[in-house]
Amino acid sequence: MKKLTLVALFISSGCFMTASAQYASNQEQIDSLLQVLGSAPRDSSRTPILVNLWRAHINNDIEKALTFSDSIIALGEDLDNIAILATGYQRKGIAYHYYDDLDKSNTYYKKTLKLSEQQGETATTAAMELNISMNYEKLGQLDSALYFTERAKQHFSAVNDSSGVGSAHHSIAIIRGAQGYYQLALENSISAAKIFETVKDSLRWSDAQSSIALSYSRMRDSTSAIPYYRSAIELYKRKNDKHFQGFAMTNLAVLLLRKPEMQAEAESLLKGSISIAKEMKTPSNESFAYLNQGALYFYQGRYKAAESSLLRSRFIADSIANGRKRSEVQLWLAELYLEQNQTKKAYEAIEEVLANTDAEIGLSLKSKAHKLQSRALSQLGDTDKALVSFKSFKQLNDSIFNTENANRVAELQIKYETERKEAALALQEEEINTLNEKAKVDQLTKGMYAGGMASALALSGLLVFGFRQRIKKNRIAREKQEELYKKEIEHKKKELASQTLHLVQKNTFIQELMENLQNIKNDPDRFKVEFRRIVMLLKKENASDKDWETFKTYFAEVHNDFDQKLKTLSSDISEKEIRLAAFLRMNLTTKEIAATLNVMPDSILKSKYRLKKKLGLPKEQDLNEYLNTL
Repeated sequence: MKKLTLVALFISSGCFMTASAQYASNQEQIDSLLQVLGSAPRDSSRTPILVNLWRAHINNDIEKALTFSDSIIALGEDLDNIAILATGYQRKGIAYHYYDDLDKSNTYYKKTLKLSEQQGETATTAAMELNISMNYEKLGQLDSALYFTERAKQHFSAVNDSSGVGSAHHSIAIIRGAQGYYQLALENSISAAKIFETVKDSLRWSDAQSSIALSYSRMRDSTSAIPYYRSAIELYKRKNDKHFQGFAMTNLAVLLLRKPEMQAEAESLLKGSISIAKEMKTPSNESFAYLNQGALYFYQGRYKAAESSLLRSRFIADSIANGRKRSEVQLWLAELYLEQNQTKKAYEAIEEVLANTDAEIGLSLKSKAHKLQSRALSQLGDTDKALVSFKSFKQLNDSIFNTENANRVAELQIKYETERKEAALALQEEEINTLNEKAKVDQLTKGMYAGGMASALALSGLLVFGFRQRIKKNRIAREKQEELYKKEIEHKKKELASQTLHLVQKNTFIQELMENLQNIKNDPDRFKVEFRRIVMLLKKENASDKDWETFKTYFAEVHNDFDQKLKTLSSDISEKEIRLAAFLRMNLTTKEIAATLNVMPDSILKSKYRLKKKLGLPKEQDLNEYLNTL
């Protein structure tokens, strides 16, 4: 296969997702590209044409963009060309991201990442790491997102890609904001904006403006946030970047909808955002816009219109199994019903939300639910229970306040650690530069004043000195690389542990679900609320073989060739026995393994006995200890 260096012809250093919208085109340009494509031979010359067609559609017609990415992949396979294949994978990953299908998106990003790492293409590697981090952030896996972003930032710096470094700062800002570190988010957003302004990248500069606005919003400074959103929206319009334009419009509307003098503008923004979300087929953005449209109508006293918008938002949230968004809608509906004295309907909506765990909906929604529950109980005349609910609200509210304070302290610690590491790296670079300059001065001095044998001796000394310097530089570089490897292994261990926990929890959940179904079977009053919740939970937990394949991938990365070693020891070992061995290697208990595999604990004990026999272990040999040595 051809080397990946050809990617430079088709993907600039700004190929990561945030830059995908930079190609603006009209129908005349598209028709011209299609005409050129029709007459182009089936060789690598077709690739830039297909890429430009992909760019022309990605922000307006994702389905067509997917078709062009498939064409690029097919061309790469036909020509046996890694560069073209990587280009197609990367473009398809972006398209699936816009569709909110983040698992498929990461599948194609990781295919590109693997090819770029194999070929030593640092710029493409950095771009894919940044894209993967964005998907992890949307999935709520913030540690993984930060890990890949930091790696991307290092790789962008290594190839002197200022735009890439700016995009990494922008990504870090998003992640830190999601973690509750709003000051760090703001600082990284401002760093990104400065870089994009310097390199004259107007579209990504608008992304940074939007990120700055979001940080100010979270810090409850709407006065500072509003002009940044307005600036970003205008630039998105000029660049025809509808995807991010719609999202920014909704966020601006959120800041305006409680201000009576600005509600007309908020309504216009939300209608525009809903229209864009429908056109772009982005259900999460559409649900978010309808939710805030319902909130606006609520503040205006237009209760019937508010209910209609909120129910529409809930329907869309259910269609993509977004339980948190449904809970947000339910609380707005509860508040709406309380205003209309429909207390029973409000109470049912609140009860549904409170049936979720803190991890599923977060403390802020839980707190709001208890506050509304207290109000509903008061309207129903149950003051004792109302007081209990209000105390729960206060307790959670205090917890949120303490968390925010803890985050501020953690922010200071993170800033200190970051500055300390950067200072250490700068000191190392300065030391290397100083030693190199000293070597040059010594060489010049000895060349001027020494002669004959003295010159030879001086030259030998310089060679030795230079050799030592190279050793020192190599040592520093090796230490940096080792640190990267350590971080990567640590990250993979975290992912493996997380996936193991997910498998155990998932099957425990199924067992609990069966018990709950038995409990509500003869209870009509509870059935309606519980049934909706069960359907939502089943949508979220709908996975089996996919979970095992994901677990197996992470396990193989952390424990090299574990399954191959087992097959070497016993050629007739089954896939089920390999799975059992993997869980034992992760130190799961018999009960946890039984829950994960949906069998009785006695069955696991028998399987362990058969596995031990196949591996030819003596009776006194502990199976777990033996597996830990592999």
